[in-house]
Amino acid sequence: MTFLKFGRIVGTVVFGILAALVLYLCYLQLSGNFHTVVAGEFYRSNQPTATRLKTYKEKDRIQSVLNLRGAHPGEAWYDEEKAAAERLGLKLIDFKMSDSEVLGPARVAELEAVMAKAPKPMLVHCKAGADRTGLASALYLSHQKNRSSSEAGWQLSLLYGHIGVPLLSRAWPMDETWMAVSAVQPFSTAGLKAS
Repeated sequence: MTFLKFGRIVGTVVFGILAALVLYLCYLQLSGNFHTVVAGEFYRSNQPTATRLKTYKEKDRIQSVLNLRGAHPGEAWYDEEKAAAERLGLKLIDFKMSDSEVLGPARVAELEAVMAKAPKPMLVHCKAGADRTGLASALYLSHQKNRSSSEAGWQLSLLYGHIGVPLLSRAWPMDETWMAVSAVQPFSTAGLKAS
């Protein structure tokens, strides 16, 4: 086999893998990226529509919605979510966090307290349901359900659409926060600052 032929085969395989990955990530977003974290207690998704909130209320009996994007009155997505939550009798909890900023110990404790007090079952979401939602899900599993760091850490994975790559991924601070909190530190978190 010539080097050129080998290069074409490798290129085709790499292209196929990347195409499959892109299709999977598109599927996650179009399907709502909805997943059960703890059955009957904790669910995760991307930004829900009013229709999907109604479905989750009927199917999974959710009682509260934790919006990790924060309150944004006047923006269509937020106004729709707020109106749907009121109509369905769901408690809407707004907790603003950015996927591009490390959460310090105080903010992590605040998020954990909000999740602990929220009526259950609850739905937690951000825009894509991958990064901020992944961190919140990992924290909940680890600290509320006493799951191992390695098990909980899967919530921040490609399985849910999260791509955490140091220096390349906007959402890497979610991984940094998780590593600092869970004491799993394959990369340096020396720059981690308290907020």
